[in-house]
Amino acid sequence: MHMLHSQLASIDLNLLVVLRALLTERHVSRAATRIGLSQSATSHALARLRELYDDPLLVRSGRTLVPTPRARALLPALERGLADLSVAVAGQPPFDPSTDRRSFTLGMADYIQAVAMAPLLRAVEREAPGIDLVVLSRADLATEVQSGQLDLAVHVDGPLTPGLSSSGVLFEDDFLCMVRNQHPAIGKKVTLEQYLEARHVMVAPAGTSGSFVDSELERRGLSRRVALRVSNFLVAPVVVSQTDYISTMPARLARQLAARYELRLLPPPIEMPRFALSAFWHARMDHDPAHAWLRELLARVCVELGRGNPRGPAKLRK
Repeated sequence: MHMLHSQLASIDLNLLVVLRALLTERHVSRAATRIGLSQSATSHALARLRELYDDPLLVRSGRTLVPTPRARALLPALERGLADLSVAVAGQPPFDPSTDRRSFTLGMADYIQAVAMAPLLRAVEREAPGIDLVVLSRADLATEVQSGQLDLAVHVDGPLTPGLSSSGVLFEDDFLCMVRNQHPAIGKKVTLEQYLEARHVMVAPAGTSGSFVDSELERRGLSRRVALRVSNFLVAPVVVSQTDYISTMPARLARQLAARYELRLLPPPIEMPRFALSAFWHARMDHDPAHAWLRELLARVCVELGRGNPRGPAKLRK
């Protein structure tokens, strides 16, 4: 314990604030603006940090700085430590959504953005006019939540990475097939034979193969031809409306898109399992009043979508 106290006494803790800003912004000028220092003072702090850790921490790549493996490993612990220290020094700050100004960064696929963003923004405008949102689509949501780059993420419900908390199920969805109105082979329904022989557009936000649909087909000893794999749900209807391809989409989004494109929606030829969406965040935010307000608002919005949990947000799951 004495050794730990000696180590802390020899470190200027303000350097850790600078380090977090540098690792988050990956740019000296932006980091300086974020913490209210001059660019030269921030550069000098970076030099001291490099000496302290005996590691470059950030190396230049074009106009940005790229963190070293040591720096990437430091960031989650640094975020937790500074958050705990802030609470220890200042106590829990009050939060009034009707007057406070704050920005949250959310991570979710474009499918969820298209379904939930409009009602969420209406609720924010009504209840918290000073709150701004940044919404990003990312391949590895859990890592970015852990690092503090995302405040909250929404994804398919499933096992949690240690250190994360979850809302429980926000809403559920199922699947519909999407084809163009003038498809030459598929009429009022799609048969299993037609489905398996068709060229499919598959949406894979993370860029990887496999999906709920493929897992269900494989379980039955079947497979389809994925002739096009894209990372954006909003690309699929454009392709399908102009080709003889077929796409199996989340039903909520498919209904929205069919109203905008010349598309016909059909039930899949085999029964597909429903899937659930949930929100997750880093456990260090469990008791943050502003974050708790955002989580509760998102849960209420999802209930209003029609198939959310009518009992409200579930208890925290870790």
